[in-house]
Amino acid sequence: MQSVEVTQSVEERAEGETGRRAPCLCEAYARVTEGAALAAARWLGSGDEDSAEGAAVAAMRAALEDMPIRGRVVIGASDDGERIAIGEELGRGGDAFDLAVHPLEGRGVVARGGNGAMSMIAVGEPDSLTTLPQMYMRRMAVGPVARGRIDLLRPVGENIRAIADAFGRRTNDITTIVLDRPRHHDLIEEIRAAGARIKLIQDGDVTASISAAIRGTNDHLSVGIGGTRQAVISAAALRCLGGELQAQLWPTTRTEIESARAQGIDDVNRVFTLDDLAPGETIVAATGVSNGDLLRGVQFLADSARTRSLVMCTRCNWVRFVDGIHFFARERRGEVRLPGV
Repeated sequence: MQSVEVTQSVEERAEGETGRRAPCLCEAYARVTEGAALAAARWLGSGDEDSAEGAAVAAMRAALEDMPIRGRVVIGASDDGERIAIGEELGRGGDAFDLAVHPLEGRGVVARGGNGAMSMIAVGEPDSLTTLPQMYMRRMAVGPVARGRIDLLRPVGENIRAIADAFGRRTNDITTIVLDRPRHHDLIEEIRAAGARIKLIQDGDVTASISAAIRGTNDHLSVGIGGTRQAVISAAALRCLGGELQAQLWPTTRTEIESARAQGIDDVNRVFTLDDLAPGETIVAATGVSNGDLLRGVQFLADSARTRSLVMCTRCNWVRFVDGIHFFARERRGEVRLPGV
């Protein structure tokens, strides 16, 4: 009952400020990521990355096509077969939204049967999710406690000390999440020299950013070089969570520099903030595919499956953890267990 009352008060305040608005669909986007996660989880440990991602893409497309929106894809996804293309419009019609889709973060993780794969989507008002050229981005993400304390242009050791100060801890109490990639060799050595703890992950840029912003994960900083798509979705999530993200293009060829300038980015050394990458009202939904520190993965039962999802919305001013059971047939229902049992 308390959740309903909080929701109503937020909606009433929003209507008073901007006039009457259509009901928020944030909770419905959990069904979108749940569908993609259920499809991808069938391929856990199969060794087939393409089929895992293709199943997730197809399921997310089908769910979005059934949404009462006029969605424009600004960040897409594709594999050799299924794809959700940039510029494509999805939905049955309704209010206009920008869509940043990530049907499967961790396709290699799923293929190997590893931990931490997720399905996710970011949704924003028109022109509220920035479209960037596809290339690497150097980025740094923290939660609300360390907001305003980081500077991407400073050495990582100085940032770690600033974060430790914000938390009132020693530097060796700070956990930093880094993708386990050769390109991060020097970064990892700098973090070690600063005395911070390091959690190396095989995949999951966005998951790492979210984890650094949620208390209870014991993660404090996500840093490294990843894709522009992941940076924008991370920015949308950090806006919902009250955290901070800074990012900078990391072009590796002259062609990538020219691509950035063609999109109006004259200064490729510019540092992008949340206000640059996700300036408006945003919704982010994510569902675990395989077990991770943030969300448990899909559990298949005899006649059903269980999913764990996270839904964040700036308009409704909430963050929700959703535990769902999906029955495969209507005529037969098995037992429903309490969450955590």
